[in-house]
Amino acid sequence: MASTSPKIIATAIGRRKTSVASVRLFSGKGETTVNGKLISQYFPGVIAQTHLQLPFQTVEVSGKYSASVKVSGGGPRGQLDAVVLSLARALVAANAKFKPALRLAGLLTRDPRERQRRMVGMGGKSRRRKQSPKR
Repeated sequence: MASTSPKIIATAIGRRKTSVASVRLFSGKGETTVNGKLISQYFPGVIAQTHLQLPFQTVEVSGKYSASVKVSGGGPRGQLDAVVLSLARALVAANAKFKPALRLAGLLTRDPRERQRRMVGMGGKSRRRKQSPKR
């Protein structure tokens, strides 16, 4: 029985805020899908498209790899950053020679900033203080 699915070259996980992206990298024509949709449909807009191409352009392999991405949680920007991080990690897993260039471009660094939790007695927000009486 011949398998019709392409061979997985590398897998990686990327996170940002509450978003988690899981990538499977294949050798292919550069077609990337996110949650079953084309990447241009899932992340529309010029800024998102250029941001998504950064890992491939940094190591100059545009069009050599295809990727299948599953992303969940968070909002559009957090999901976008999680996908970019996971693509960069998958490229490093595929070829270790890519690591210095991706590290220099800042694509392998996880952004640790997360939402500050709500504090008790702060009037519903994390940094707000209750107003003090004037008299």
